Amino acid sequence: MDLNLVGKQALICGSSDGIGKASAEEIARMGASVTLLARNAEKLESVKAHLSTAHQQEHKILVADFDDPVGLEATIAEHLRGGIDYNILVNNSGGPPAGPAHKADLEEYLVAFRRHLMANQILSRALLEGMRKTGYGRIINVISTSVKAPLPNLGVSNTIRGAVANWSKTLSRELGPDGITVNNVLPGATETGRLSSIIANKASKTGMSEAEVSAEMTSEVPLARFAQPEEVANAIAFLASPAASYISGINIPVDGGRTPNL
Repeated sequence: MDLNLVGKQALICGSSDGIGKASAEEIARMGASVTLLARNAEKLESVKAHLSTAHQQEHKILVADFDDPVGLEATIAEHLRGGIDYNILVNNSGGPPAGPAHKADLEEYLVAFRRHLMANQILSRALLEGMRKTGYGRIINVISTSVKAPLPNLGVSNTIRGAVANWSKTLSRELGPDGITVNNVLPGATETGRLSSIIANKASKTGMSEAEVSAEMTSEVPLARFAQPEEVANAIAFLASPAASYISGINIPVDGGRTPNL
């Protein structure tokens, strides 16, 4: 099975921590040169310092804020003037705050729409020329199992993630003739800062301890534990590889079997 990414260029969003960081580490181990994209330059430099360079890769960082679409578009345009042709794009960003859909302010939906769908669109459009030019393209969107079964008390997230999933499916059909694949990875409960925030929020609202909330959540997972970021990153890295060349337009849950439907 061909998992070799030597000579490939990958742009990985939200890569200062969590799933994005783990994806950058795995894709670098497979041989790609990685550009890390997030808001915090100091954290990005720290991640970059530990990426594999076994294949003489040159890794880079790019600082941008997904809450500022105009700034993001300008940043990526200036970056691409350096002549990099990207083959792999991993769209990944932290999810919206918890809460019921009917209580969310309009601004919460707009923020989530900008941070996820608009940012994904900006980056995908910017990188398509390089993918077509090199004859190798992989767009991988990290979203949520909520696109298959909406999750309680994550109203804004459920809504926006569904929009991203349908955008991705549409894109996969449009870009298929160019040999570019577009897929979604759907993490379940994964040990990241996002999960810690969700647990703390539920504990404060219910009076349960965080340990009790964690136990309740893991009891819903057939594998009886939370995922590690590296386990989600493995699925992302596989979809980025030549081995996944005929996989496109699908949702892959990485959730320990929790999602109740196929």
